[in-house]
Amino acid sequence: MKFDDKYFAKFEFTKEQIDANLKNALRDLDIAKKDEFLDVKFNYTYTALLKAGITLISFNGRKVKSTRGHHMKIIEILAELLADDGISALGNLMRSKRNSALYDGGIEVTRKECKEYIDFVEAILDKVKRLVKSKLEL
Repeated sequence: MKFDDKYFAKFEFTKEQIDANLKNALRDLDIAKKDEFLDVKFNYTYTALLKAGITLISFNGRKVKSTRGHHMKIIEILAELLADDGISALGNLMRSKRNSALYDGGIEVTRKECKEYIDFVEAILDKVKRLVKSKLEL
């Protein structure tokens, strides 16, 4: 695994910090599941995906730098670390939708899409949680 220095800095996180990152991701997914507004569901699901990546990246001794393109790199590394190309495909679709919502006057997201995204991110977070908890014994 090669972490690009442009996007990631070496950093030794404590077990507690890694666990806090994971809990933060799970919290965002929980908000997405409970809220009724589709835009809120989508946005919190997307941030839960990013935070799942940040958790796994911190687990691997790296800190994400806030630089242009870092969301794309988080998704790319998450897919690589979990050996799942589907993360790149659906994760980047979510990233593209989020960018359109932010920069192109908004988007419409359906209830069906939200459910698909929530299920997708929930499965990723389950994998991240199992991996992190088994190795850190949290």
